[in-house]
Amino acid sequence: MRKQDKPDILATIQHNLWRPSEPSIWSLDTDPGNQNQGLSILRTLLDQPRWLEAHHLYDRRGTELFEQICDLPEYYLTRTENSILVREAQRMIAAAPVQCIVELGAGTSKKTLHLLREQVRQRQKGTFAAIDVSLPGLVVSREIVQKQVPQIKFHGLHARYEDGISSIEESLPTLFVFLGSSVGNFDHSEFARFFHHLSGSMGAKDFLLLGVDRVKGAELLEKAYNDSRGVTADFILNVFRHINRLAKSNFDLQKMRYHCWYNPQWQQVEMYAVSTAAQEIRFSSHTASFVWGKNDRILVEISRKFDPSRLQQQLQFFGLEPVEHFTDTREWFSLLLFRKSRH
Repeated sequence: MRKQDKPDILATIQHNLWRPSEPSIWSLDTDPGNQNQGLSILRTLLDQPRWLEAHHLYDRRGTELFEQICDLPEYYLTRTENSILVREAQRMIAAAPVQCIVELGAGTSKKTLHLLREQVRQRQKGTFAAIDVSLPGLVVSREIVQKQVPQIKFHGLHARYEDGISSIEESLPTLFVFLGSSVGNFDHSEFARFFHHLSGSMGAKDFLLLGVDRVKGAELLEKAYNDSRGVTADFILNVFRHINRLAKSNFDLQKMRYHCWYNPQWQQVEMYAVSTAAQEIRFSSHTASFVWGKNDRILVEISRKFDPSRLQQQLQFFGLEPVEHFTDTREWFSLLLFRKSRH
């Protein structure tokens, strides 16, 4: 593919790093994070305590299970955030005069359609870049956007957040969209690194729309992450099937169970896999192993909860200036609009 055919959303210096993988979807030519995933997995599983990077959850089956979670009655996050977008998309787009919308962790982009439709209504055209580690998810996103909002030019970037963000042309007025309270999956050090990187990559005319789940009672939160149908448990434990493929390991899903709880001190839901019997976990590609003892836990994912006013104040110190705060009638969820600080 000729150089001029690369998406105009990509910075010129980044063009050679991307290759076409599907129509309108691009993948990084070299992805250092994926060159040795087995080694990356071992680095966290041999830590004290053991844990996993959340992006491993999103293989094809994991992506499908997460889509099911979003429709569960206990999982209020998706429908609450969607209701805010339905009501406030017009104000959000009016407050962020941009040419391009970039969604981080786009999934199928169903909620983002409200913003894209407003972009077309107010500006007659626009460009949408969906960034996601799931190629199947990007394919679905492309089909939905091209069918529902054909006036929008779609580009899929098959990459992690940081790589996608770094590749966006800085002079292009852009609204970065990070929905679903996915920012809650970052621990405190990852949170700081992410916002330092995002702010440093944003241009002078850029904005950020950030969706965050708010602090609330433990019972409501724990039900949201431990549904009665067991879909969330399947989602969390499925990561070990994925790891068995990536790292040539031998996790036995019949010898583990799911456990979650709300940690009030850290204001986060913690999701664990617990071994129901001692098992020796071997990684044949690295001649490494460890014993996963009975009742020992591996932390698979966290979901932090936020005080929106405190978060607005905090992000000012990353060069992000609060513009608007949108919430629902119960004040369960917040969408926060920021602009790149002019200072």
